Amino acid sequence: MDSTQTFEPVLTRYIREPNSWTLKHYEARGGYRQARAALAQSPEDIVKLVLDSGLRGRGGAGFPTGRKWTFLAKGTGKPTYLVINGDESEPGTFKDRYLVEFDPHQLLEGMIIASHAIGCHHAFCYLRGEFFEGYDRLKAALDEIKAKGYVGEKIFGSDFDLKITLVRGAGAYICGEETGMLSSIEGDRGYPKLKPPFPAVSGLFGAPTIVNNVETICNLPHLVEHGADWYKQWGTEKSPGFKIFSVSGHVKQPGNYEVPLGTPLMTMIEEYAGGVIGGKGIKAVIPGGSSTPLLTGGRIRQANLDYESIMELGSFLGSGGITVLDEDTDMVDALWNLMRFYHHESCGQCTPCREGTGWLEKIIERVFAGGAKGADLDLVLEITKNMRGRTICALADAAAMPAASYISEFRPEFESKSKHDAGGTTAETAGAPAGGVS
Repeated sequence: MDSTQTFEPVLTRYIREPNSWTLKHYEARGGYRQARAALAQSPEDIVKLVLDSGLRGRGGAGFPTGRKWTFLAKGTGKPTYLVINGDESEPGTFKDRYLVEFDPHQLLEGMIIASHAIGCHHAFCYLRGEFFEGYDRLKAALDEIKAKGYVGEKIFGSDFDLKITLVRGAGAYICGEETGMLSSIEGDRGYPKLKPPFPAVSGLFGAPTIVNNVETICNLPHLVEHGADWYKQWGTEKSPGFKIFSVSGHVKQPGNYEVPLGTPLMTMIEEYAGGVIGGKGIKAVIPGGSSTPLLTGGRIRQANLDYESIMELGSFLGSGGITVLDEDTDMVDALWNLMRFYHHESCGQCTPCREGTGWLEKIIERVFAGGAKGADLDLVLEITKNMRGRTICALADAAAMPAASYISEFRPEFESKSKHDAGGTTAETAGAPAGGVS
C-alpha cells in the first residue's frame, strides 16, 4: 500500500510539542496504558505480535525483531537481560538522539513491554556519551516513573519486577557494535567479542541477552495498541511499517523524517528535505549511514527506501542516515574525511582493521595532496578486499565499503589528483567524474 501522502507520523508525532519529554505530557496522550495492557497478556502473545508485525531492527542490520527474541537461550539458570543500544555514532544518523531527547517515555514504555516479553527483570539503556541533554531527559523520565511505581517491584499491580539502569558511553564509535557495548557495560574496554556465541545465548555477563535499537523499541507501545495488521498497512511485504530517516548534506531542510518504508528516495530528497541547495544536481547519495556504498546516476532515481530495494542497487538501508552530495562535492576530500574517522575509531583489536584503516587514511590523504600514483588507487582497492570479512566486528567493512565505492564510482576524479607515472593518469588525461543526477 502506498500511504506516503496520507501517512501521519507515529514515533515522532509529539516531539515538537512543548514538554513532550515529561511524564505529564506522555500520560495525557495515553502513555503507559499499553505497558499495563501488555503485562495482562502472556509473554508469548507479545512475542507473537512482534513476529506477526514483521518489525525489523532499526540499528542497521534490519533483522526481524521477533525472530531475534525467539533465539534466547532457555533453561540456563542465568538471568535474561535487555540492552537498548543508544550509542548512535554512525555519521549521518541522528534519529535515536531525537527520540531520546523529545520522547524518552515512549522508549521506557517500550522497554517495559520488551522486558515482559523476553522475561527480563533488569534492563539496560546504553547512551552515547555526547548525548548530554538526552541523558538528562531520559534520567529525569526514569526518575518520574520510579516515583510512580512503573518500574521496580510488582509494577502496575502485577507480579512483574523490573529494574532499568542507564549507562553512558565515553565517545567510542566501536561501542555502537553490540558486543563492544556489552563489554563496556561490563566495565571492560569496549572490545567487540567473537560470535558465536551470539548475545541471545551468551551476552551481558555471560547471560542470555537481547540487544535492540532505540527506534525499534519505540515501536512496541504502538504495536500493542493497534496490532500487527495496522502496522503492516504501510511499507512493503518484506519491509513493513515506517521508519525515521535522518537527512543531511546539501539539502535545504536537513532533519529527521518519518515515512513508510518503500518511499522513493527522490521523494525524500525533493519533497521532505526541500531539494538540493541552489538547485544543483546530485552527484551521489549515501543511503544508510557513512558505512554504506554510494548510490550514483540512475540508481538514485530508482531507489526506494526499503531494505530489499537498496540492497538490489548495491548498497544498504543501514541506519537510515541519508547524506546528499551535490555536483560540486570533492569526492577525494569527502573520502579522506571519512577514512580519518574510521582510522580514529578503530579499537585496534584486529590487525586488518587497525592497520587497514591507517593505510586507507594515509593513501587517500596522499591522493588529496596530489602526491599519489595511479597504482595507489589499485592498492586501496586491494587493501579493502583484505579488510572485509576478516575482523571480529564490521568496522573494517564499514571503512572498506565506502573506500571501494567512492573510487569505483569516481575513479577519474581520484586519478586527476594523482601524479603521472607509468601506471597513473595525469589531470590532463583524466575524464569527468562518473555518476550524477540532476
